[in-house]
Amino acid sequence: MFKTLAVWLLLAGSVIGFEGTASDWGGFKKVAFEVDGRHAFVVLPKKPAKGNPWVWRARFFGWHSAMDRELLAKGVAIGYIDVANLYGSPKAVAHWDAFHAFMVSNGMSPRPAIEAVSRGGLIAFNWAKRNPKKVACIYVEAPVCDIKSWPGGFGTGLGSSNDWKMAQAAYGLDGEGLAAWNDNPLDHLEELAAAKVPIRASIGLRDRVVPPDENFFRLMNRYVHLGGPVCVFPMTEGRQELNGHHFPIEHPERIAAFILSNL
Repeated sequence: MFKTLAVWLLLAGSVIGFEGTASDWGGFKKVAFEVDGRHAFVVLPKKPAKGNPWVWRARFFGWHSAMDRELLAKGVAIGYIDVANLYGSPKAVAHWDAFHAFMVSNGMSPRPAIEAVSRGGLIAFNWAKRNPKKVACIYVEAPVCDIKSWPGGFGTGLGSSNDWKMAQAAYGLDGEGLAAWNDNPLDHLEELAAAKVPIRASIGLRDRVVPPDENFFRLMNRYVHLGGPVCVFPMTEGRQELNGHHFPIEHPERIAAFILSNL
């Protein structure tokens, strides 16, 4: 049974407080609320780690959640704000600004780790490169790094005509204007690389929805040449579904360790 209440935790003199609709998520307390007019929530560990660390999940919360459960068990909270159908646009970035301020005002660390899946790469990188000193590290799975690749479909990827139309509305541009947009995740990475924000990626080599050659490989190449630390792991074991875009995650405990080591 859901109920509205305030959840307060005290750790080393720092108070974490969230008020909203509480429910259970895998044995942990989930508190839902609204931030900047968008649905948002936080999943709280039973005992917060020192400094009140948290992971900021971009899109598809609950997908491949093994590392999130391990992080919760280690005292790391998981935060989420729904910016679906905004495709990493300036509007989405503004909502993320508001959510970050909200989380920090409620006692959470000012430097979360970011996790992004698929189209979540659009908002994750677009926000991170504007706020490199507010990011502990970035973990991505099959991330969209160029809106022309997905949903645009201007390369070898399948694209999505419906999402392309919605992306134009989100950016306030027509098709020609969005195709010429030069502030994609793989653009303007200089400050993120200068801050040495570590990036780890899981990709599928047969991904036809978000082809790595058009997305993460291009971002990785630019990031490395700018001096940024990055590593990529192809997920080759198990069944590859949805045109190679869905794949099992090998050794999720290593991903959790990557995040913990940077938090």
